[in-house]
Amino acid sequence: MNILGLSAFYHDSAACLIRDGIILAAAQQERFSRIKHDHAFPHDAIEYCLKEAGITSKDLDYVAFYDKPFIKFERILETYVSYSPRGWASFLMAMPLWLKQKLHLPNLIRKSLNYEGKLLFPEHHESHAASAFFPSPYNRAAFLTMDGVGEWTTTSFGIGEGNKIRIDYEIQFPHSLGLLYSAFTYFTGFKVNSGEYKIMGLAPYGEPKYVDTILNELIDIKEDGSFKLNMDYFTYPYGLTMTGKAFEKLFGGPARKPEAKLTQREMDLAKSIQVVTEEVMIRTARHIKKVTGEKYLCLAGGVALNCVGNGRILREGPFEDLWIQPAAGDAGGALGAALFVWYQLLENGRVADDIRDMQMGSYLGPVYNDTEIKEFLDRNGYPYEHLEDGLLPSRVADIIAEGKVIGWFQGRMEFGPRALGARSIIGDARNPKMQSQMNLKIKYRESFRPFAPSVLMEEVDKFFELDRPSPYMLLVANVDEKIRRGMTDEEHRLWGIDKLNVARSEIPAITHVDYSARIQTVHKDTNPLYHEMIAAFHKKTGCPVIVNTSFNVRGEPIVMSPEHAYLCFMRTEMDYLVLGGFLLDKKNQPELKSDTDWRSQFELD
Repeated sequence: MNILGLSAFYHDSAACLIRDGIILAAAQQERFSRIKHDHAFPHDAIEYCLKEAGITSKDLDYVAFYDKPFIKFERILETYVSYSPRGWASFLMAMPLWLKQKLHLPNLIRKSLNYEGKLLFPEHHESHAASAFFPSPYNRAAFLTMDGVGEWTTTSFGIGEGNKIRIDYEIQFPHSLGLLYSAFTYFTGFKVNSGEYKIMGLAPYGEPKYVDTILNELIDIKEDGSFKLNMDYFTYPYGLTMTGKAFEKLFGGPARKPEAKLTQREMDLAKSIQVVTEEVMIRTARHIKKVTGEKYLCLAGGVALNCVGNGRILREGPFEDLWIQPAAGDAGGALGAALFVWYQLLENGRVADDIRDMQMGSYLGPVYNDTEIKEFLDRNGYPYEHLEDGLLPSRVADIIAEGKVIGWFQGRMEFGPRALGARSIIGDARNPKMQSQMNLKIKYRESFRPFAPSVLMEEVDKFFELDRPSPYMLLVANVDEKIRRGMTDEEHRLWGIDKLNVARSEIPAITHVDYSARIQTVHKDTNPLYHEMIAAFHKKTGCPVIVNTSFNVRGEPIVMSPEHAYLCFMRTEMDYLVLGGFLLDKKNQPELKSDTDWRSQFELD
């Protein structure tokens, strides 16, 4: 049985195809369209999923969409009416898309797919909960979903057992932890639904000086983690912005303009909202444990991408372990919708051993074999060295040890926002200059942003305060004290962004200013080549840790194809590119033609 899951029209549109409960393919539309966080109907992602499964739309048994558009439309109308006459401009902007597309979604799906079969519409947080529990290793677990908003729900929790999930509690719009965090994202000058992770990365540079203001004025948090927002300070229910004049007055001035210089205020705001967010997450997790008594907790929804909060739940919370959906945001809703149909509605059996998940490392996207890569390179006349079987890991390990930066393109593309060793940029974590070099010369992004380590699973507890897998880069833990560097009194007195240039451990490129790291454990069974390469680096250097960041530049999606990878390689100061079994040295490449016409340069359709 083939079930296609879809998400679209808010952000991070995606498609997923499962067959008899097995995830065959999943991808975000942005990777094909090259529009970051693309919200359009995922035509290209659907085409890929069908091709990967070797079927056409006529072979689909069900198509599931990740929320209920009519209930969401009802919420939007009720909200505009309740705030009338405020929000008229926003209302006029929102209605054309609803009237032309969203309210006609069944017809749009049928027409786009040439499909006459069954369409199903789980609720938004049902899709999130399904994506959290059903691929998890657990036969029974509690789940928590937190995001901006679905139809009405912004937070939910319940229990999953076998092939069923049950939502027991909800918090509804406009009270939303995700939207509160996004309000601070907007106010500090970053893009909503895109820049929230920048706030998380900026927070350690700041002081929590606004925590009391947030708790006294903006949010009332109960002991059980439930909360209400003071809507006098927010304009997102009806406006074109997240915050207004009252918010500006509360925090001593207007929102930072995008791209303006960061000040200590932004750092302190980031730290403060991060502290408050973690407090809600911790209290909620403790309450869920008290109510459900479950050993395990599964997480999804955009707030579940807050890996600092996830790490605190793991360390300080009452659960034995966590499992977090790698595509926790709306993209993962496509997967959850399909799994909800297979298990919950069709009542198919589900087997779980409490050890191994069903996400397959989240390597669920397109793959390009060496024949296809060679044809691309030869067609365009790009010089390369072909490394025979077994030679690649050692050669790449040597290049990393020389301090070079490498674009690493291997196997199936990752599903979700994190690069996990399939579409990654990699370097030496021991190099104190690697973070600034990658940020400013490779990624072209803000200097304060930290990089993540990829570490061999069997070595993780020797370098980090973590004793379990973190394959999806969704847990933050501290660097082990044994490899931390002692700080001078002068270094301890540094403030704000000046903290950045101090090496804090033996692996300074991935050690954040608070000694934390967002860890990816690398496993031989899910990514054997990446594991072998890091193992070769470990053998040469004694260090089983490398820098891993997503293969893209700021403002663009992660690369999908060899064409995308080569263009990114040539437009940045990367030293080498590995495409499958082929190694490309930047020094040997012809000068890149004007990339305004790069599609014709690569002879793409």
